[in-house]
Amino acid sequence: MSGRGRRMSRKVGLCANTSQFTLEGEPFRIIGGSIHYFRVPRAYWRDRLMKMKACGINTLTTYVPWNLHQPEREVFSFQTQLDLQAYISLAAEMELWVILRPGPYISSELDLGGLPSWLLQDSSMRLRTTHPGFIQAVNTFFDKLIPKLVPLQFKKGGPIIAVQVENEYGSFAKDQSYMLFIKEALQSRGISELLLTSDKHKTLKSGGVDGALRTVKLQKLNQRNIQELTAIQPNNPTMVMDYWTGWYDIWGELHHVLPPEDMVSTVREILRRGMSVNLYMFHGGSSFGFMSGALANPSYRALVPSYDYDAPLSESGEYTSKYHLLRDLLSRYKNSKKNTRYAAHYFIQLLTSLPLCAAGGSDSLPDMPVLHYREAYEPAIMYQHLSLWDALSFTEGPFKSTKPVNMENLPVNNRNGQSYGYTLYETIITRGGLLQSGDNVRDRALVFVDRSYIGLFKRQSLELGRRTLSLLVENCGRVHQGRELDKQRKGLVGDILLNNIPLRDFTIYSLDMKPSFLDRFVDFIKSNTLFPGFFMGRLFAYGYPSDTFVKLPGWEKGVVFINGLNLGRYWSIGPQQTLYLPGPFLNSGINQSPWMHPSGRRTANFNKTSL
Repeated sequence: MSGRGRRMSRKVGLCANTSQFTLEGEPFRIIGGSIHYFRVPRAYWRDRLMKMKACGINTLTTYVPWNLHQPEREVFSFQTQLDLQAYISLAAEMELWVILRPGPYISSELDLGGLPSWLLQDSSMRLRTTHPGFIQAVNTFFDKLIPKLVPLQFKKGGPIIAVQVENEYGSFAKDQSYMLFIKEALQSRGISELLLTSDKHKTLKSGGVDGALRTVKLQKLNQRNIQELTAIQPNNPTMVMDYWTGWYDIWGELHHVLPPEDMVSTVREILRRGMSVNLYMFHGGSSFGFMSGALANPSYRALVPSYDYDAPLSESGEYTSKYHLLRDLLSRYKNSKKNTRYAAHYFIQLLTSLPLCAAGGSDSLPDMPVLHYREAYEPAIMYQHLSLWDALSFTEGPFKSTKPVNMENLPVNNRNGQSYGYTLYETIITRGGLLQSGDNVRDRALVFVDRSYIGLFKRQSLELGRRTLSLLVENCGRVHQGRELDKQRKGLVGDILLNNIPLRDFTIYSLDMKPSFLDRFVDFIKSNTLFPGFFMGRLFAYGYPSDTFVKLPGWEKGVVFINGLNLGRYWSIGPQQTLYLPGPFLNSGINQSPWMHPSGRRTANFNKTSL
């Protein structure tokens, strides 16, 4: 039904044939916000969407991460945390429209831009092109994904009003026929709503495809940039598909912030010009586990697991000054007679056909939900320890190889290779000398001789003695954007030289840090503390567990798990100093917390704040 009470026919959907969007013939302006279901604990989906609704947002946007939904060629996951259908249905219940961004490439600061690492087993692979191996994999994934989305489209009674074709292809643009292939892959499987593309202003022309509305990404509103977009499509609506409300953080660099006044003034100007907008991010959440991506230029730099993004809602769902300023702006915009016809919102129906009350029927925004309680728990003492060398007996393997084998090509995980974590390479050396890697260590290696640590090896040289040489190589995250995606294999990706002679005859251990690997540690060995190693602590939570933040004073670098869930990497160089631990990840009572540490101390603290 429309805001005036007549039932919507749902035959036309969102249209972009004039200078303003129309939804079923009625003028409509998209005021969107991005919240990624895979970055927010499922128990908090409703809370985050309610806070979005209370801010005056009318449209939810989300990416779909292929690498999480298909971790192996024959394994698909659309349950629990990855139940996309449930997330979209919840958005409908919250009276939010949905713009879906199913990729297959999404960037989103995810490892390999959301593409599964097993694609890299093909040495000739050309990602994001019509390379036969890539399009075959895309077709397999879309055959599983798209049928789940078709019934949730607007014309079928659902909330999806538009679908984005790929993402920022203009900055890649290696294959002119690729975007047409993706567009047809969506439509041939039943996607019938408005199609969009999204690019930075400099690559708008090369990133589009006929039959899809071009939209722009930006943080500063430049009149020239908007003119470039309107020059390409002069008789269509103008939309900022990604207005960046902040930015992501990189290990070893400063925390990125965008002043709240700058954000709200830009959004105000976008609305004043009659444009539609999507706030990326409205709520960033967390890149739990090994999700985080990396940058390649000018040099390799890995991203932190927090995806706070300096967004209106903080990583833990707290209101910020940006939220309050934005809510004030959108509340006044909603009540402005000048903008009423653009802010028209409609009745939507759940798949059960039960009508919902009209969004925007009241002159005021919904009340802001009450914040969740946060707890500062007692420190966790590391009471059990297992050295790396003792843990090797729990790995899948080991594997023998004359030459080094990169992670993705190891014969593990049903021959899908190793996606994340660490890989240990061992070989016998008969003399000391100079160890050289060229650019073949991806990304960081601890070097041991006779299992005694001698130094860090990172695209450099190292003097050695003789005996057993061990290299513990860490995958710090694959690059998520740019033209080097095909080169994101990890581990040892080529020869390691000793005195200019390639080393041979390796024994290789895969430490992918999956729950199944950690579960094999039946009994932790109490012994002298050796690094690197695994450390077990316990956190006791009284009653209903609350949100908290894990702080690791004195620890250097590693990964934190809680009850088998990977919270992410930590590193003393910052800028991130704590790891967000949502209450739903905790049990009432005892919680087991194994840490994987190359070096560290014996306690971990739990704070109310991320500071």
